[in-house]
Amino acid sequence: MKKVLMLFIIFFIAGQVIYSQELWKRRKYEAFVGLGPSQFFGDIGGFTPKKNILGFKDLSFKQMRFDVNLGLRYRIYEDLSVRLSFIYGMLHATDERGSNETRGYEARTSIFEPAVMAEYAFIKSKNENSFLFQRNRSGSRGSFLSSIDVFAFGGVGGVSYKVKGNEALIERGMVNSGFSAVIPVGVGASLLIAPDYNFGFEIGGRYCFSDYIDGFTSQYSSSNDVYYFVNFTFTYKILTGSNGLPEFLNFNRYRRRY
Repeated sequence: MKKVLMLFIIFFIAGQVIYSQELWKRRKYEAFVGLGPSQFFGDIGGFTPKKNILGFKDLSFKQMRFDVNLGLRYRIYEDLSVRLSFIYGMLHATDERGSNETRGYEARTSIFEPAVMAEYAFIKSKNENSFLFQRNRSGSRGSFLSSIDVFAFGGVGGVSYKVKGNEALIERGMVNSGFSAVIPVGVGASLLIAPDYNFGFEIGGRYCFSDYIDGFTSQYSSSNDVYYFVNFTFTYKILTGSNGLPEFLNFNRYRRRY
């Protein structure tokens, strides 16, 4: 009897270990939304490099605007994902603060950016593979650090932009709109609140293959435009069906019912 009981306990524990290692596969699809400030670095506004070591003086509330980020994530492995994102945002540039205040240019740019990125988590939440946490058992959360993912991302995308300038910029010969390839890179962290969702924070920069995101380029410009997003995110984890698709697309389930 003792041997049977011991075997039962061994198989039960082994089963829970195997099950916990596969938990991430049960939620391979994730939908996320983000919101936060944007900051633009172009040819309007800003200080000359001699007056602005490392570019910190160009950070300004006058330049700050906001963006909204929607997207989907697919987990290839436990620590590696690909994601598709769509961002609508506003960028702002003004000569009111910087080395060209007398020039008086100002631009407001609206952008739409689709992008495909790879995401690698170099620190993974321990709670995600906790059987008790997945069952919402009390006391299963553990420490704050055991609920955090830290990741880096990078990829390719494009940005469609439309510029509204003030009178001085229009008279200078402003470029009203255009499209450019962009390279997004960044880092972030997310906190696993419950098995189905988490909250996060990320900062990402975009290097543009255009110098006209603010509708203007200078003869003294030595690089293309750059902009940054700081996003606070909410992620919902979607159950994966037996067919490998999100559970709500598991049509065989509905066929069995009828």
